Amino acid sequence: MKIILCLLSLAGCICTLHAQTDTNYNPHDFFTQPFNPPPGNPFRSAKGIPGPEYWQNSASYLIHATLSEKDTSITGDVTITYTNNSPDQLDYLWLQLDQNIFKPSSRSVATTIYTGSYPDAPDAIAYGYKIKDVLVSSNGNSYKVDPIITDTRMQIRLQKPMLPKGDKISLKINFSFNIPPDGAGRFGRQYTKNGVIYQIAQWYPRMCVYDDVKGWNTLPYLGTGEFYCEYGNYEYYITAPAEMIVYGSGDLQNPSQVLTAEQIKRLALAAKSDKTVTIIGPEEAGKPITRPSAKGNLTWHFTMHNTRDVAFAAGKGMIWDAAKINLPSGRKAMAMSCYPVESIGDSAWSRSTEYLKNSIEIYSENFFEFPWNVAISSAGITSGMEYPGLIFDNYKETKADLWFLIAHEIGHNWFPMIVGNNERRYMWQDEGLNTYINYIATDLFNNGEYVNDPAYLNKKFFASRDYEQFMQYKDPLITISDAMDDAQHYQYYGKTAYGLNLLRTVVVGKERFDYAFRKYIEAWAYKHPTPYDFFNCINNAAGEDLNWFWKEWFFTTWKLDQAITDVKYIENDPQKGVLITIENKGKMILPVILKIQQSNGKSGIVNLPVEIWQRGGTWTFRYPSENKIDKIVLDPENVLPDVNRKNNVWNKL
Repeated sequence: MKIILCLLSLAGCICTLHAQTDTNYNPHDFFTQPFNPPPGNPFRSAKGIPGPEYWQNSASYLIHATLSEKDTSITGDVTITYTNNSPDQLDYLWLQLDQNIFKPSSRSVATTIYTGSYPDAPDAIAYGYKIKDVLVSSNGNSYKVDPIITDTRMQIRLQKPMLPKGDKISLKINFSFNIPPDGAGRFGRQYTKNGVIYQIAQWYPRMCVYDDVKGWNTLPYLGTGEFYCEYGNYEYYITAPAEMIVYGSGDLQNPSQVLTAEQIKRLALAAKSDKTVTIIGPEEAGKPITRPSAKGNLTWHFTMHNTRDVAFAAGKGMIWDAAKINLPSGRKAMAMSCYPVESIGDSAWSRSTEYLKNSIEIYSENFFEFPWNVAISSAGITSGMEYPGLIFDNYKETKADLWFLIAHEIGHNWFPMIVGNNERRYMWQDEGLNTYINYIATDLFNNGEYVNDPAYLNKKFFASRDYEQFMQYKDPLITISDAMDDAQHYQYYGKTAYGLNLLRTVVVGKERFDYAFRKYIEAWAYKHPTPYDFFNCINNAAGEDLNWFWKEWFFTTWKLDQAITDVKYIENDPQKGVLITIENKGKMILPVILKIQQSNGKSGIVNLPVEIWQRGGTWTFRYPSENKIDKIVLDPENVLPDVNRKNNVWNKL
């Protein structure tokens, strides 16, 4: 997600508050886990891949929902088919009720710094789920239950427990909610010249994940920590005013009922075109000619397989364009964009489909093939948010900012939509890994069109080499998502990606790291890896014990300060070589890179592995000089996060 919450604007106040507090309390005592890699077991191998007895439960959904503009509401029902593949008996089930974040009694409201009102829903009393009925069906028997609703969680206590290893149960839930104007930065309504654009997400009750690590994962939804969902198949029906077009995750099943013949014809052309094809142009947007019916409602039918979620956008007057996506296997998919007339422009949303198509092709070629048939970029109120096959982006973005936004949000389809890690607990595992692949996409897109763009270099979560920011971090990356100081949230993006780039370019090497990174994605596609699975998989596939790095980079806020402390010629004769002493003055360790310049004009690069620090904080080595040394520079390309570069240079006396 691009912007976590509008609460980030309060970051300065938060820092001041911390500075004025004198207390022995440390939230890390509660919210930071020690670095203690668990041993391998039948479920999760020490190799960092799923073990021979790995299991995960599944949840498939059949949803019927109606979008009403009259009262800006969603009303519907969801039938969940839940399969217990675990070795455990389940006496109760837990579901997520994300819309309840907007109730005035929610934990999110209680834990939001006071600004006069809850910033994303000033009329919060009107929002949150209304759950009408819950029907349980199992083994031919059906019964109603009174659910236990606690904040953003709902417990269903079963009359008979689910048996292990394959037992199934069906839940049917009737629900409704009012659509907030801004859904905590993740969905909402955008008012435009041609009507309201609705971006709808977290719109139906979803199963919590039951896994082999935590059992039921029931951390409340507070707004910052994102989602952890089971995989399954989706079939859903959206009934909306006939003037609207609905853009949903997955495949549209009834185009002849909801689209015009001309739109179907244009979509067929787009499916064969590498250039963007207009489906609805600016002169057509909002006109009756774009709809098969101008009155009443139409129902849109979508399906999506092997996914963890679905979302949709809807509006009356959006431009719509599309192009073909070329995938490594030879399979073709479709990139689409929908945006208001306010967003038109060759430096704006008119390039959205181009950006989306190219991002997916780059990620598919370098990491893992995009598995679905359609990807949609929707313009609206949301600053930037991701769902399977569908991203919500701000309609005002232009130029490099729009490229970065689209590349980032669709990149989330790899982390965590394909690799299904726990975002609620470990934000770095999706935001950071995604930001890392965003760097690579930017390098490769259109011959590096935006590589040197100031907007790219200044992006907080794209600032990959801004070592000065490391001075400010007080919370380690392993901190649970909602426990991270708001002022430091961007380190989930930047520090994680910076660290992976260090492994790739300095510690391990590109060929071995790239191989290990791909093996991680392959091993955990559509599964639930923990941080330790990631660490172990990279260690094994790259052939390096990197636990020293995982500990310092993710579990501490240690700083790097390498220094040159002494330079002596052997027997005062430069031709016999020079002894160079370096010191690790900080707590962090990394390999050493030195550039050595001799007075005869020759220069050389010395690379020393991290193992030189195993015996202590100083290291002396011989360099085979031929003449006097003019200059020695530590980290000459500034690729390491050294916080004190004043001691990185030695000049001849």
